[in-house]
Formats: sequence, structure tokens, C-alpha cells
Amino acid sequence: MEVDFLLIGQGLAGTVLSHRLIQAGKRVHLIDEPSENRSTRIAAGLYNPITGKKMVKTWLADTLFPEIAPLYQALEHKLKTQFFYPTKIYRPFLSIEELNEWMGRSGDENFQAYIDSIQNKPLYQEVVNPFGGVMLKNSGYVDLNRMLDSYQSYLIEEGFLTHEKFEEEKLLVDGAQVEYKGIKASKVVYCNGLGSMESRFFRFLPFAPVKGEVLEMEESFQPQEIINRGVFRITLPDGKLKVGSTYSKDDLETGITERAKKEILEKYDKLISNGEKKIISHRFGIRPATRDRKPFLGKHPEYESVYIFNGFGAKGVSLVPYLSKIMSNLLLLNQEVDKDVNISRFFKYI
Repeated sequence: MEVDFLLIGQGLAGTVLSHRLIQAGKRVHLIDEPSENRSTRIAAGLYNPITGKKMVKTWLADTLFPEIAPLYQALEHKLKTQFFYPTKIYRPFLSIEELNEWMGRSGDENFQAYIDSIQNKPLYQEVVNPFGGVMLKNSGYVDLNRMLDSYQSYLIEEGFLTHEKFEEEKLLVDGAQVEYKGIKASKVVYCNGLGSMESRFFRFLPFAPVKGEVLEMEESFQPQEIINRGVFRITLPDGKLKVGSTYSKDDLETGITERAKKEILEKYDKLISNGEKKIISHRFGIRPATRDRKPFLGKHPEYESVYIFNGFGAKGVSLVPYLSKIMSNLLLLNQEVDKDVNISRFFKYI
């Protein structure tokens, strides 16, 4: 079999990048072991323009966020499945000072695309927000499991996917071509998350894995908005809740922990005062984050046919739509990648 691009991994990165390449008329083939997509599979899929304890505009928001809806809506149309849910996010204020600060920001044109309204009194009696909060727009979530499953079915139907663990020792790289178990391609792209840490090509990149745990819950309080402060709370279409998540750089052991469950529930109790909460499931994933919190895009410095599209951490849903366009331009047009995300920033460590 001969293709233009061999992609390793069909998580969020591999799915979106392969979609863009197929849209450009290129032949692709993916190698994927579904059990290795755990970080994508457990992620809430949240895209949120205002983040962090200080509630600041997320990195590159004005560039990233216009690309989100068109990309996921195009994939929905292609797959005839709904998984993209634009949803407002309510962020309670912790003090009267925050309320005053955001009243000022409401008139700032730099925030106009993201502020729906400012609430100066409690929005819900169940939410602990005596000072009100900010209602954000241009936000929501993606049902990543449904998206990956639907896209996987499409790839299988087209013959574009091999389900197996990638064995890098069987990848032959010869000048302007690669070959893997009879599949010949002009370029190979590593989209396999933490699997790239073990690659002989990309060991020099400073991955900084982060473990996250989330809870699926049931309770009677069912607001339409996502509520996010300390923890996020998403009401899913089936009425269940996704609540999380933890962020641990030290504990990277596989498996869920009581410590993480306790942390989520303690933060949740400070956010929602609604009595009994029933836990349905508790899951974990290890995100492919990076030391400088910027993704890894680019071509290997020594091998013309070896590339990487990786390291999206906890913000992949908002980062991948725009950066997949940048990566496609590199692969198809040889356009240089922005220095902030270009792996060339680490070539000195090889």
C-alpha cells in the first residue's frame, strides 16, 4: 500500500489532522491502538476562553477560538453524528473585587467575543456565588468518545486504519520515504501522545506528563450552563454530570486514587451546595503535556520524512483545530511553523 501520510495515533490530534489531509485530497493511513487513547477518552472536551485562578484570556484565544466551531461542525457533517456542544460557561466570582474588575472588562473590546453577561447577584441558589459571576460565550465541550468512535468507523470503512500497537523498530526511514509493514508513505507523523516519549526520533522533546482524574455523577441540579470554578461541572445530554479534574505532575501511576476523588468532591462542595451527589464512575488519564506548556509541531532536524503533532495537554480541544491547519500547511506546502510551537526550539538539546 502506498499513501502520502502515515499517522501514528488516532486520538484527537490524529483524528483532526488526518481529516484536514483527507480534505486536501491526500491519501492517509493511521496506526492506532485504542487502549492508548486514554487521555483523550476521559477528557471533558471543554473549550474555555477564560482560564486559571486569575481568570485570564487563554493563550492565543483570539486566533484559536474562531477555528473551533467550523472544524468540529465540519466533522459532525462528515460523520453525520452530533458531538459538538456550544454551551455557555458560568464562572462565579470569589470577591466583590472580582465583580468590579469584570464589570470593567465588560466594556473592553478585547473581551467582547467571550463575555455574554455579568451577574452581580447569585444566578442559582445551588451555586455558591454570593458575588455573582461572569457568563462566558464562545465556549462549550466536545463529546470526544463519540467523535473518536464515529471517525474510527469512517476510517475502517474507507480502509484507512490499522488497529494495532505501533512497533517503531519496524518503521524503516529511507530518505524521502518511510515504510511500515508494507505501508509506504512520503511522511510519517507522530500523533500518539505520550507514545512519542519512547520514540527514537523524539526522546529529546521535554514532555511533562500530567495525570487527571474525573468523576461522572448524578444529582437533581441540572443547569444548562457549564459551571467552572476550581472544578468544572458539565451536564451531559443524558442528564449525567462530568466533574473534574485533578492536575498531578507527581503521581503518574496508572489507576484512580482516593486522594483525587476527595480533592474533586471537596472543591465541588465549595461550588455546589445541593445535598446528595451520586458517583457513577471515576476515571483517569495521563495527558501529553509539555514543559513549557506549548505543543510540539514540526519536522525532525535530521529525517526529512519524520514529523510530530503532539503535546496538547489539557487544552487539546481548543488548540488542535487551529494548529492542525498550521501542521497541514507544513506537510503540504512546507510552510514554517510558528516558533512558539515549533520543535526547533529544542534542537539545541539533541
